[in-house]
Amino acid sequence: MNIAKNMEIIFVAATILAGATTFATAADDRVDVVMPADKAAVIAQADVRMPSVTVSAKRLTAAEKAAL
Repeated sequence: MNIAKNMEIIFVAATILAGATTFATAADDRVDVVMPADKAAVIAQADVRMPSVTVSAKRLTAAEKAAL
């Protein structure tokens, strides 16, 4: 059996299987999405400063880069 001849049928079957699985898992009502309490606490802190990094090293020249 030549797989190249049946590649379209294999693709369609895989697409139908993936689509059916997607709809089956999307219909699950057991999942409850709840925002964690510590995420709400982080959002409430507006005066937190973002950490920054200062790099004080010199750049390599082309000759130094080529030596590496």
